Amino acid sequence: MSLKLYYASGACSFVPHTALELAGATFEPSLVKLHRGEQRTPEYLAINPRGQVPVLEDGGEVITQIVAILLHLDAKFPQAHLLPASGVARSRALQTLVWMNNTVHPTFTHVFMPNKFAPDETTQQAVKAHAVQAYRGLLAEIEALAGKASPWLGGEHPGVLDAYALTLLRWGGFAGIDPQTLPQTWALVQRFAALPAVARVVERERLELNVYKA
Repeated sequence: MSLKLYYASGACSFVPHTALELAGATFEPSLVKLHRGEQRTPEYLAINPRGQVPVLEDGGEVITQIVAILLHLDAKFPQAHLLPASGVARSRALQTLVWMNNTVHPTFTHVFMPNKFAPDETTQQAVKAHAVQAYRGLLAEIEALAGKASPWLGGEHPGVLDAYALTLLRWGGFAGIDPQTLPQTWALVQRFAALPAVARVVERERLELNVYKA
């Protein structure tokens, strides 16, 4: 069965992209250039009618939505320890993963694309300003989690929580949040990015970890 991941550089698809590399999976990475509107082409909409990344193709099956993809990969590659295997540790990790996906991630969407949530520019700027402050608070929560990492957010093994933390912290730079003001998270994501599997994804996506401009 062949694996194919549709991803966009710097998007949340970084998380399953990293998971596949951490798992040592053989897969085809397929870049979707969002700035060129490739997610809205008929060809891509035939794969995912919602016009979003990531999308994972596993043989003849198409899986969308990041949490579903990550759980699929975790089940497919248990030896990779992408998430804790069982017990309270797994429940806690899933609790954090879902919170990152359904709370932190959408808050940044209000920063990056306020036009989705308000019709006029004045209101859009108000939405963005409010979301930036909310995002700061959410990154502070991730900072507290990073301070308790042992040594990774999911425990002994690097995994999807660390990949999502890297993505969310990096996005903070676009919101005017200096990652170095969150030293525990910044140290964690730099350690994570230095892992050979993760470094391959960073290179493939041509990412700069710190995009903050003073």
